[in-house]
Amino acid sequence: MKRIMLKLSGEALAGEKKTGFDEETVRGVALQVKQLVDDGIETGIVIGGGNFWRGRSSENIDRTKADQIGMLATVMNCIYVSEIFRSVGMMTNILTPFECGSFTKLFSKDRANKYFAHGQVVFFAGGTGHPYFSTDTGVVLRAIEVEADVILLAKAVDGVYDDDPRKNPAARKYGEVTIEEVIEKNLQVVDMTASILARDNKMPMWVFGLNEENSIVNTVKGGFNGTKVVV
Repeated sequence: MKRIMLKLSGEALAGEKKTGFDEETVRGVALQVKQLVDDGIETGIVIGGGNFWRGRSSENIDRTKADQIGMLATVMNCIYVSEIFRSVGMMTNILTPFECGSFTKLFSKDRANKYFAHGQVVFFAGGTGHPYFSTDTGVVLRAIEVEADVILLAKAVDGVYDDDPRKNPAARKYGEVTIEEVIEKNLQVVDMTASILARDNKMPMWVFGLNEENSIVNTVKGGFNGTKVVV
C-alpha cells in the first residue's frame, strides 16, 4: 500500500466535548499517522465539519449558504489538525477547491502529487467546493483524483452493521461487504452520491473505529478489525 486517503469525522476530533477540538485526541491521530509517513506511506486527509456546524438542521438558513459554512468549518479543522501534525514532526499542506488567501493552496492533482513526493501529509479541505455535496463525496472524489489505494473511514462505530449497533444489540457486523450491497441495502457507509462514485470508479473503503487503540496503524499494517467495502 503506497497511498491512503484517511477520512476523519469532525465529531471524532472533538472527543467527549462533542464540539471544538480535543487536543489529546488529535495528537493521538497525529502520532499514528507519523508512523505511517515514516514508513513511506503517502497520506491524504479529509475532515468533516460536524464539530462546528450542522447547518442542515436549521430551517432559517438557505441550503447553499449552510453548506458554504460547512465547507469553511472543514478548512478550520484542517488548519488546526495540520498544525498538530507539524508539532509532532510532519510536513503538511492544505489544499482547497476555492481560494482562501494565504491560508491554503488551490487544489490540483499535480500540486497534491508534488507534496506527496516530498513526504508531506496533504489535507483536502472545503469538500468539493459546491453545495449539496458532503465530505463523503469529497473524500471519494479526491481519492479517485490522486489515485489512492484505499479510503480509510475512521468512525465512532467499529465497522459496518446490518442495523444500528447502538440501538440494536443484535446487529450483525460485516467483515466484508460489496459496494453494491451498501447501495442496495442503504447501509450508510458514506452517503449515496459517494457510494455510487466509489462503485463506478472501483475505489475500496475500509471502515473502522477511531477510538480503538492504535486503530489507524493497525488497519494499514494488518491488524484490521473493521469492515472492508470491496468493489
